[in-house]
Amino acid sequence: MENEALSNSDRRDFLVKLTSVVGGAGVAATCVPFVASMNPSSDVLAKAETEVDLTGIPPGGLRTVAWQGKPVFILRRTPDEIKEAQASNGGFDPQPDSQRVKNPEWLVVIGVCTHMGCVPNKEGPGWTCHCHGSQYDDSGRVTRGPAPKNLEVPPYHFVSENKIVIGKAA
Repeated sequence: MENEALSNSDRRDFLVKLTSVVGGAGVAATCVPFVASMNPSSDVLAKAETEVDLTGIPPGGLRTVAWQGKPVFILRRTPDEIKEAQASNGGFDPQPDSQRVKNPEWLVVIGVCTHMGCVPNKEGPGWTCHCHGSQYDDSGRVTRGPAPKNLEVPPYHFVSENKIVIGKAA
């Protein structure tokens, strides 16, 4: 009788362990689709990087491209604009021009005002946000508020002398 009780106890332990393993596998199998649904969709991945050909942008010229649904300003600066940008550290959010550009001739910034998200316009030297009057210099640094920060520099790198990829730093 004692052996029979022991064997029933062993069977019970085995069934509890087996049920736990099968239940755990079922929970894991159920979670896989939910976790997979959190991955970015193919249309989002397609917008993750934008390749831009810089040929055809004259000195002083500006091209606006879309990256992740945001405008990105690509400015080919003139030698005078480069000297002026390098001579100043900006206004409200000081930052040297050398930290904002990878090549002094090219400025790449996200064209969204850091105050309320409006798109500033290029006017003379720099940009002006007409929503609330913020102004940025030719390095994208805020010189007049209410914008609290400089225009954001997206991750980008040069793949050749006249081509950049925005969205992936090298």
